[in-house]
Amino acid sequence: MRVFTAVLATETNTFSPIPTGLGAFKSQGEYYPAGQHPDRMTLFGAPLWVARERARDKGWSVVEGMVAFAQPGGKTTRIAYDALRSELLDDLRAAGKVDMVLLGLHGAMIADGCDDCEGDILRAVREIVGPDVVIGAELDPHCHLTQVMMDNADVMVAFKEYPHTDLYERGVELVDLCMAAVEKRIRPVAALADTGMATLIFTTSEPGISLVERMKEMERLDGVLSVSIVQGFPWADVPDMGTRVLVYTNGDQALADRLAREFATDLYAMREDIDVPKPGIDEVLDVALAEPTGPVVIADGADNAGGGAASDSTFMLRRMLERGIDSAALGPIWDPVSVQLVFDAGEGAVMPLRIGGKVGPSSGDPLDVECTVKALRRDMKMGGLGGITVSLGDCALIEVAGIDVVLTTIRFQAMDTDLFTQLGCDLATRRIVVVKSTQHFYASYSKVAKKVLYAAARGTVTPDLSSLPYTRIASPKWPISAGR
Repeated sequence: MRVFTAVLATETNTFSPIPTGLGAFKSQGEYYPAGQHPDRMTLFGAPLWVARERARDKGWSVVEGMVAFAQPGGKTTRIAYDALRSELLDDLRAAGKVDMVLLGLHGAMIADGCDDCEGDILRAVREIVGPDVVIGAELDPHCHLTQVMMDNADVMVAFKEYPHTDLYERGVELVDLCMAAVEKRIRPVAALADTGMATLIFTTSEPGISLVERMKEMERLDGVLSVSIVQGFPWADVPDMGTRVLVYTNGDQALADRLAREFATDLYAMREDIDVPKPGIDEVLDVALAEPTGPVVIADGADNAGGGAASDSTFMLRRMLERGIDSAALGPIWDPVSVQLVFDAGEGAVMPLRIGGKVGPSSGDPLDVECTVKALRRDMKMGGLGGITVSLGDCALIEVAGIDVVLTTIRFQAMDTDLFTQLGCDLATRRIVVVKSTQHFYASYSKVAKKVLYAAARGTVTPDLSSLPYTRIASPKWPISAGR
């Protein structure tokens, strides 16, 4: 078996003011030229990693192409997209004849002049390898499944869990299905059903837990190969944005169509239950303060770097300071200038500092504070999904009126509690911990939290979708517009 594998992934928020250029991949993200992927699994590199394992176990010949991932942001620049796309395709051509292509993609990458980067990549790959080579892709469930993607991939598998704790498991599923297709043991046929809505499904609580189990139960039915809920990415103004169900069966199109349609209908009927309550800033702070013990973890998803936000908004911190809330922690705030200033001042320094609010209106106004520099760390790493570590660059912990604040030089959402603890912030002593993340924080922070709350603050990833100026999405689409 001769296999080619590569990665090109980012998630595009078309309302984000942050362009995604080559630097976002090569300096601030992850980039490895062909054959230089490290000896560890990367965020979208599960297909590559599993292919390596199969090479050792089964004697496959695996050609590893380029691997590139950028933190979510605004549209990928045309220069960046053309360069990375060309590099991936050149790597594929250089690989020669292959039996299988395994790609790590996101599914919501948008570039200047290209709404469907993954469809464009898969079509180009198909043109190179021809109709008989099996093409598989692992996707983030917050993607936009398009007809071009469906037409050019034999198998696509999305992560089932949110937070995405099953990267490796879905990579195994994808590779094994593609191997079976190459060996003619299965003939995958697909059905895609639209739910008529755009919603995130948190799989750490009901009904998300049961929906994951339902996908797995469906996969145990005779003839069913794979089931994915494609949640979609609501902060993208493109025609294919929305929540859908993808079902693969072994040659049975009627079964795939029926199962996908029934599941999509049921999801729409559950839409009100799926939507997690998100009170405003003051209301969520009131609920947190009413708890007899802490820490209470509050998710500021509107400023989630993992959804394309700057992660430098000041709305939550400003209100906490105005209300005199102390014994708290908040982070991460992406502020490279402030990090440089506090490094120059040194640990223990007491100094004035202007933090946050630098990127645009969705970040709020900067905060002018008197702070104490509590800890500094060069090139700090943070635990991520599936044991994957991510870089935050140089980081600082400052105290502002009893609130510990983590400042970073590389933009990334809060994932592991070591964001705070390795800087000396003991979360067990904090009454409130505010994390700039939508849901990926949950796997780690739920272990220490007395309660987890979700806030509806202002920001680029606002949960109030009806407030966004969509012009291109298919309507009606709940909750943005009524009806189905």
